[in-house]
Amino acid sequence: MIQSILNGSVDVFTLVNLLMIFAGCFIGIVFGAIPGLSTDLAVILFLPLTYSMGILPGILFLLGIYCGGTYGGSITAVLIGTPGTNVAMATVFDGHPLAQKGKPRKALQMCLFASTIGGLLSSFILLFTAPFISEFVLKFAAPEYFALSVFGISIIAGVSGNSMMRGIFMGCLGILMACVGIDASSGATRFAFGNVYLMKGLGLLPVLLGVFALPNILNQIYSKGYLKKFVYNRELDREDVLTKEERKRCMPIILKSTGIGALIGAIPGAGAGIAAFMAYNEGKRASKNGDKFGTGELEGIAAPEAANNAVTGCSLIPLFTLGIPGSVVAALLIGAFTMKGLTPGPMLFRNQSALMYAIMIGMIVANVAMFLEGKYLLRFFMKISRLPQPILFTGLALFCVAGSYSFSNHMFNVYVLMFFGIVMYVLQKVGFPGAPFVLGIVLGSLMEGNLKNSLVMSDGSWLIFFKRPICIVILLITVFFTSYSIKKTRSLKKSGAEAAGVDEATALED
Repeated sequence: MIQSILNGSVDVFTLVNLLMIFAGCFIGIVFGAIPGLSTDLAVILFLPLTYSMGILPGILFLLGIYCGGTYGGSITAVLIGTPGTNVAMATVFDGHPLAQKGKPRKALQMCLFASTIGGLLSSFILLFTAPFISEFVLKFAAPEYFALSVFGISIIAGVSGNSMMRGIFMGCLGILMACVGIDASSGATRFAFGNVYLMKGLGLLPVLLGVFALPNILNQIYSKGYLKKFVYNRELDREDVLTKEERKRCMPIILKSTGIGALIGAIPGAGAGIAAFMAYNEGKRASKNGDKFGTGELEGIAAPEAANNAVTGCSLIPLFTLGIPGSVVAALLIGAFTMKGLTPGPMLFRNQSALMYAIMIGMIVANVAMFLEGKYLLRFFMKISRLPQPILFTGLALFCVAGSYSFSNHMFNVYVLMFFGIVMYVLQKVGFPGAPFVLGIVLGSLMEGNLKNSLVMSDGSWLIFFKRPICIVILLITVFFTSYSIKKTRSLKKSGAEAAGVDEATALED
């Protein structure tokens, strides 16, 4: 293992790879710092650029965007009380009040410090656990991989928002889209309608751009064009710096929040936003200054920032060991691997061990790059985040078109982009989420292939899935995970209905 780490380090520490990491972090922070943009959008927009790169520089570039974007949302969360990304929502509670007290620099420095610690520790956890898990997973055969695919599809329950049925519908629609083209086993043409390009199957990149990027861009183009004014630019010149004593005081809650974020990150579908809120609530409960949370308490900033950045590394554990995306960004990374002819999972550790170790070490370097850029380029990120949004998003829309065309140098993929973009824009307007669709189309072909291989192994008997112990355990975990997600969704609906009832009663009394 030590030799593999050393070999991976040699691969990472080249000029090209370091430039890709720093460039990715820079782009990620910019996208994270602009409300309306997101880390997911940044990854999918720049995914076409990796098509012409080597596999390692391309993946490191995207991971840099992932790390930078997760941190970048805290900048506007502190300065204007509007998080640049959803994962920074909990940072607003204490970050913005501290800025209002005339200490925005201290708040931003704590964000950067906690984010770096959380991200680094999470990356080390990934480095030292993923290889051992992958060794165990190598014992799996087609039935186990089918069960894992079903488990991956069950993540739909966790990313469906408030409507489970709509999420399941979108997931099934994604699986259906994965079936377009010629069936490799039978040679039958499915859903091609006589179109030569559809016979080859839908290109993953144009579909992802259409599902994720274009609807978001259209939403922002039709929204207000400018962010509300930054009030605290002059305040940044004050000497309200974070002291060593304050860093030391916040270290226990940073470490605890990192543990929470790492655990949540390793659970597919949970998400950094959940980790941030859980860490904030736990920090408020355990802190001696818990009663001051919400008034500008440093520990209230440290907890969510450490947790949401701790998710980044550990969310890749399911992807690298099982081939199952643990988050939307991980699903997009599957697209990057697929474009290079690689399938994420345990076989990559056996066949491409140097590559996998280099990627994991690159995550560590990405967090260092995030720290350096966050420390020295803060003023620049603040200026970028105030760009007029209509101009910005119009440029991004053109970027989507160029990326789709470059995928195969044919206009058909641009038509695919437009079709899915417009359809998904309409569906999202009526409450249908896009994330389940992406999970469905990414995992659909994997599930279908392993199902066919399993039935061949058993001469057509479905009992094979209930005769193998590991397969049974995975299916039971899937049932538990789905049941828990359904229960959680119902409780959220119930609490929302109760809150609405209270508001209505109050209005009637008034």
